[in-house]
Amino acid sequence: MVHHTPMDQLQGFEYCIDSNPAWGEAMALGFQHYILSLGTAVMIPTMLVPLMGGNDHDKARVVQTLLFVTGIKTLLQTLFGTRLPTIIGGSYAFVVPILSIIRDPSLAQIADGHTRFVQTMRAIQGSLIVSSSIQIILGYSQLWAICSRFFSPLGMVPVVALVGLGLFERGFPVVGRCVEIGLPMLILFVALSQYLKHVNVRNVPVLERFSLLICIALVWVYAHILTASGAYKHTALLTQFSCRTDRANLISSALWISIPFPLQWGAPTFSANHAFGMMAAVVVSLIETTGSFMAAARLASATPPPAYVLSRGIGWQGIGTLLDGLFGTGTGSTVSVENVGLLGSTRVGSRRVIQISAGFMIFFSILGKFGALFASIPFPIFAAIYCVMFGIVAAVGLSFLQFTNMNSMRNLFIVGVSLFLGLSIPEYFSRYTTSAQHGPAHTKAGWVCNFLLSDISICI
Repeated sequence: MVHHTPMDQLQGFEYCIDSNPAWGEAMALGFQHYILSLGTAVMIPTMLVPLMGGNDHDKARVVQTLLFVTGIKTLLQTLFGTRLPTIIGGSYAFVVPILSIIRDPSLAQIADGHTRFVQTMRAIQGSLIVSSSIQIILGYSQLWAICSRFFSPLGMVPVVALVGLGLFERGFPVVGRCVEIGLPMLILFVALSQYLKHVNVRNVPVLERFSLLICIALVWVYAHILTASGAYKHTALLTQFSCRTDRANLISSALWISIPFPLQWGAPTFSANHAFGMMAAVVVSLIETTGSFMAAARLASATPPPAYVLSRGIGWQGIGTLLDGLFGTGTGSTVSVENVGLLGSTRVGSRRVIQISAGFMIFFSILGKFGALFASIPFPIFAAIYCVMFGIVAAVGLSFLQFTNMNSMRNLFIVGVSLFLGLSIPEYFSRYTTSAQHGPAHTKAGWVCNFLLSDISICI
């Protein structure tokens, strides 16, 4: 029997957090991280902007703003925060409270679509600005450092594992919307990154390190051929939206050059009802980010971040959420989980690569047409990558089990019950809300509903 010694740092990484590839290779790796971050940067505005009353031009501006601010937040976090190789992007945790703002009767009754979009965006900005104070206070006061001292390896197992497993709806269910594109992408990516990873060009494992770029390019061309040949002319609208390469309308709607700036949508509006719901999302994002920081440290072959470093990182994430509110990105901040997974897939944990990626985000968000070209990649292609990246992050969480005594019944109980309930409880709320058209909470106090369940629609 082979025994493996527990190790704080993963082995086999050619470039750890402080070691850097050659500039050419670093640029290519940074561009790869930029392409991967486009998935969330496009999906969230595509979901929310039409509900807010915005048109394709508004959606393109929000995508540009989100990418621009993501680049700034990433530079701030890698330079002054935890200094881990993490991209600070948009968060799905904020979608539900934002939907509650969109459904607010005072905003929903506005007849003109563009006016409703602007007013809703201002309300979202105000809520983000107020709620960012939670992370700023907890981070810079070092209160989160006090809490972080209780994050033992056993406690980090479910936190980090559920960061990956909890995003399962962004994986194969989205691949299934266009199987003829998503499934080849998934198979090709696994084949190149795992089974052909030893193919070297000038001593560089090209297929392992750049498999994401290669696969996206090949499948994107394949998807464009299907679109141009008329394969989706007579299919359902949802299929066309998921499969066609010309359905996003981002290229035609984006400006050639556009520099996002603070308060570009106007002065934010403030409401306690909206702010309480957003505060609940901030707390969720705070825990999710902590788990992602721990996963990133392990995948960057770095030592586990001390409590005061985690707290400082949370403080800078609060600054990031404040920037989201000032610029109007339409969502809050969290660590990009898929990009954390890419650190493990490429076995490159260099901080410089992530900083170069942030530079690409800022550059292409200003040159709108070029950025929109890459942002028009069909969602099932990204979802296929998520199936692998989220799985890697979940596995990193489980790897913390090596530092615990799994012969203890108490430890088995904690891990098993926390993982099971972490998946089962959200499923209960989802099914309850789907069948009853409202959630389990029954109160007419909107701010209570927003804070507890981050969705005003659960209230009667």
